Amino acid sequence: MSSFTISVLTNIGMISFVALSAYLLLLAGEVSFGQQAFFGIGAYGAGIATVLWGWPLMAALALGAAAGAVAQLALAVPTLRLRGLYFSIATLAFAEMVRILFSLFRYRREIDGVMLGPDGEHGFRDIRHVFDSGIGTAGFALLVWGLLAIVLLGFLALELSRFGPRLRMIGEDDVMASLNGIPVTRYKLAAATAAGALAALGGGLYAHSVTYIEPGIITIMLGVHALAYGLIGGLGTAIGPILGVILDIGLLESLRWLAHYRMIIFGGLVALLLVFRPRGLLDEALVHRLGRALRRLRHAAA
Repeated sequence: MSSFTISVLTNIGMISFVALSAYLLLLAGEVSFGQQAFFGIGAYGAGIATVLWGWPLMAALALGAAAGAVAQLALAVPTLRLRGLYFSIATLAFAEMVRILFSLFRYRREIDGVMLGPDGEHGFRDIRHVFDSGIGTAGFALLVWGLLAIVLLGFLALELSRFGPRLRMIGEDDVMASLNGIPVTRYKLAAATAAGALAALGGGLYAHSVTYIEPGIITIMLGVHALAYGLIGGLGTAIGPILGVILDIGLLESLRWLAHYRMIIFGGLVALLLVFRPRGLLDEALVHRLGRALRRLRHAAA
């Protein structure tokens, strides 16, 4: 497998985490334009842990994910009372605040004669733990997709439990869900906490893949794309957001003759799907039909 293919697959895997974080909030009926904030928190947190504190990679990623979870929970407590556009604007304002704070944040230490660490608007460079430890690009790609597979298994377990259908019910009509005895606030806070952890995990992986992170990466475009991936791929299954990432990064960005038209095609695709398939390609109805067909095939084979 070529280094370019490995790079594209790694990028798809890393961005899938932030796409899944926006998808989880969409299931709860919340539209967030601010998941890039938690992506950045995870990137800086994990980078500081490996570069400045000498932590192993998995512990650093866990720290970054925990920081993202706590940050999103802290944001969710006051903002989940907001409805619709007001919640979305609140998440965007928080993300911009985080981006500005990172442009002012400096935490530098001299290690082996070199000053390392976050340097305000100049970003945080030389996050080289992955390469210095000999993991390599192929090994790191396997790590990214291994973690993504674990997350997808978690989403499958979610759908098979009572939590998944109840969360979807809340997303459809939280008033009706509350009248049916579902603790709406508790479920939304749990979903927000998990969403923050997912976005932060993607950020931690990203920082260690490209070896740097800077405030300019934590922009609204990352948040909009994360949200759009679920709307394109579909809200019927966690595979949907990943399908959206594959269509954008795996196809539109990777094919050079399409690269110049990527944003035009991507924006047009989102607009068309919002009109004709508002729940995305793999919406709940299609997933239900596919599940029924698989059950019939299993029954026939038995």
